[in-house]
Amino acid sequence: MGYLQFGRHGVRQIIRFKDAVNVNDSVVVNRLMYASQGLRYNRKLQVILTTNIDKLGKAGETVKVAPGFFRNHLMPKLLAVPNIDKFAYLLTEQRKIYQPTEEVKQEDVVVVTESKEDLMKEYERAGLILDKAKLVLWRLIDVKKAKARESKDEPLELQIPVSKKALVAEVARQLCVNITAENLHLPTPLSTIGEYEVPLRLPRSIPLPEGKLNWALKVKIRSK
Repeated sequence: MGYLQFGRHGVRQIIRFKDAVNVNDSVVVNRLMYASQGLRYNRKLQVILTTNIDKLGKAGETVKVAPGFFRNHLMPKLLAVPNIDKFAYLLTEQRKIYQPTEEVKQEDVVVVTESKEDLMKEYERAGLILDKAKLVLWRLIDVKKAKARESKDEPLELQIPVSKKALVAEVARQLCVNITAENLHLPTPLSTIGEYEVPLRLPRSIPLPEGKLNWALKVKIRSK
């Protein structure tokens, strides 16, 4: 018994001596010395971070972490790699390729403002597209009202009339031209199947095509 007590006392002295003098991590220490005293051997791994991690470090830095934290969290997500020469060289070369050096100066962004002439050309181009094109809309009809018609010559009414907002959305989708509801002269929504010419309100300074008195958008509503 006295020999065992002396043995435990000697192990305690070795552990205290190591902690007191702060022995280098490269010194190999047997874990059984800690386990025999009911202590936990806190071994740390040196890893290289591949990305910035809060409260741990920045990309490229070498930090010490617990083996379980590296094995279960950092390594599966490729947030860090072991601190060995192969990975250190690969990370250094990768940073040279994908990260610009500090000596490279970023060019100043110059905002170019469009002149009135450029804006008028854009308006004229948009007006020509709207005047030559034809919107085709597919809508559901009101079946009850269709059956209640006195004659087949009467137009079919829609379940949901076509409003200015719907026309603006279709112009953007089909013609790739952005307009507003103010550019359309539509007192009442389009409520029946048929073809229409919706007057356009564009700046008067835009020259009209030959033979045209005003701008108009051709719309054809068909039943599904």
